[in-house]
Amino acid sequence: MDGVTAPVRVVLVDDDQLVRAGLRLLLSGGDGIEVVGEAGDGLEAEDVIAAAGPDVVLMDIRMPRCDGLVATERELRRRPELAVLVLTTFQDDELVLGALHRGARGFLLKDTPPHELVQAVRAVAAGRSILSPSVLDRVIAVAAGNGSGPGAGATPTDGAHERRLLATLTERETEVALAVAAGASNAQIAADLFVTLATVKTHVGHVYEKFGVDNRVQLALVVHAARRGA
Repeated sequence: MDGVTAPVRVVLVDDDQLVRAGLRLLLSGGDGIEVVGEAGDGLEAEDVIAAAGPDVVLMDIRMPRCDGLVATERELRRRPELAVLVLTTFQDDELVLGALHRGARGFLLKDTPPHELVQAVRAVAAGRSILSPSVLDRVIAVAAGNGSGPGAGATPTDGAHERRLLATLTERETEVALAVAAGASNAQIAADLFVTLATVKTHVGHVYEKFGVDNRVQLALVVHAARRGA
């Protein structure tokens, strides 16, 4: 029917059955969201995702047999358009950056308020990236070289590779990349640069291609790493 938007199809992947039940109840009450499958670990998720064809996967990290990091990387190789939203109790640097570098479109903690979780599912389905505020702080700190803890020193580099990537951008692409890394939306960038929204989207797409990334969080990580060593 005209004017009817298809619901966002979601698969839940978590080894805790009670958590999955709670998420199903929560998301099923959200207008325009449909839970189409569940899995208890990343291995089971393989068949569930293949059968259900979801738009979004809510992915736990620490699970038996196959964890969420491995499952995220595997599923996004098969279906690059899939939006993986990590939902976990763990927020150490290594796990956060590991999930984002593998292509996860968002990283939320399980204490996220219900209405924010529903909004996040809709957001990642629409192509946006979502991070819990505390997680965003950690990502920026690590990218800036200020991280601490077991994962802080493992991922950051001296920024040389990232600076080479940044140097491949045109002047306008650089402006757009810096704005995205600062957290600006496409609409904000368009207004600030006095260009159309379509033009901004085109520039963002070119930056993705040159950086070899597929979401705004990964783009921001490249920019912050490049500026850290400058």
